[in-house]
Amino acid sequence: MRQVHPTVRILLWIMLVLLAQRCQPLWLLALCLLTVIVALRLDQAQFLRLMRRTRWIAFSLLLIYAWATPGAALWNALGGLSPTHEGLLDGALQLGRLLCALASLAILLATLTQERLIGGLYALAYPLRLFGLSRERFAVRLALTLEYAEAAMQDTAKDWRATIGRAMTSTGGGTSHIELQRQRYGLLDVLLLAAGVAVLAGVWR
Repeated sequence: MRQVHPTVRILLWIMLVLLAQRCQPLWLLALCLLTVIVALRLDQAQFLRLMRRTRWIAFSLLLIYAWATPGAALWNALGGLSPTHEGLLDGALQLGRLLCALASLAILLATLTQERLIGGLYALAYPLRLFGLSRERFAVRLALTLEYAEAAMQDTAKDWRATIGRAMTSTGGGTSHIELQRQRYGLLDVLLLAAGVAVLAGVWR
């Protein structure tokens, strides 16, 4: 069966993230459950790693909304120091959107090899040519970044000093060339993009 073009996959992920911004709470909950289930089935380690690396961002986001949003105090005894009902609800909505984005990103990374991901981003970078910038240089730097990031994620927290030292040391190793996997767009790609745009346009009204 023909695979969906990597550029289309990336665009569909962007559309899904935008869609989550406009979903009502119940629809957002359903979307979160669906994406989390699929992410856990495809690559549980990848999804849990993304969640672990963003846990403090999520916690800070909830605190900011809970205490900074005007509304009815959750604990009247604390007065102005109490979080608000509206703040907690808004914070929960933002956490749901973040969870949906992370789960769908884990799905994207699990279904695309690094070469196909770079190829998709290379195709999306076509407008850079209009500004006199090189897509090829963009692809090379992206590949090197992904290579170093992947190596760094294998290190444990105890090795953080060695990781920084290796990152600061210039070596002759690493990626010497990049082979971009080019793929033609097909009818399925067009239909998926059209469906995604139609759904996003309908929700964004």
